Amino acid sequence: MFSRPPRYVDGLPRPGRALVMGVLNVTPDSFSDGGRYLEPRAALEHGRRLVAEGADLVDVGGESTRPGAARTSPQEETERILPVVTGLVADGVLVSVDTMRATVARAAVHAGAVLVNDVSGGRADPDMLPEVARLATPYVVMHWRAHSHEMQQHTAYGDVVTDVLSELGHQVEAALAAGVDPHRIVVDPGIGFSKTADQNWDVLGRMERLHDLGHPVLIATSRKRFLGALLADESGALRPPDQREDATTATSALAAVSGAWCIRTHSVRPTADAVRVAMRWAAAPRQVEAGRA
Repeated sequence: MFSRPPRYVDGLPRPGRALVMGVLNVTPDSFSDGGRYLEPRAALEHGRRLVAEGADLVDVGGESTRPGAARTSPQEETERILPVVTGLVADGVLVSVDTMRATVARAAVHAGAVLVNDVSGGRADPDMLPEVARLATPYVVMHWRAHSHEMQQHTAYGDVVTDVLSELGHQVEAALAAGVDPHRIVVDPGIGFSKTADQNWDVLGRMERLHDLGHPVLIATSRKRFLGALLADESGALRPPDQREDATTATSALAAVSGAWCIRTHSVRPTADAVRVAMRWAAAPRQVEAGRA
């Protein structure tokens, strides 16, 4: 069942296991750590800490995509991330930029970012796919239906996995048509975006089907609401984001052994440990003991 090895992306590390992407939100309003790293010095310190804990990539974002979040201006988003991207690149860190805007992606890549992580998969900005093609950078295409302020109004599916695969496939086709290198495309099923808690579990439980798209798979479950709902107390109150770490680690291990190319996480050390355990588990020889069916 869990036999597919991680695929790889041209231009990025190939360590023989799922990569670990550390989250660095340079925003005042992200659902988990908004405001903590808005000041560049604090952001740089945290980015370095993520690398020390085992992050292969640090994903720098200047616009919150939590449910209900309002959009920031392109100028403000750029001003938030550029000092952080520049500083981390100077330290030799592999930086990903988390943005839906072509202008922000261009500025970050020119500053040294090696990956564009677009939660809209090219749908929020018509200039994004042509820009990524020109930049010739690896690109994450996430399943996306609407902006944060309305995305949970778009959770109607026939079969969620079939529909996500179909819609992601169309987004990948658009990227290819724009000239994005097929060997540099990553797909992300968009856990937590335009999906109910049960739909998120359906997608994760049938994650093997994502490999049918023919591209490496990024999984991002870290601290998300559907985990808080699963772990809710007897009154129905959601488990707070900072108390969802063990559940995040469990989903990270399961995603890694299911063939994920990369796991995106706020807490790097436990995820890095989980990935290594999962890879070793998957590599263990499978033999039927004598006398047992």
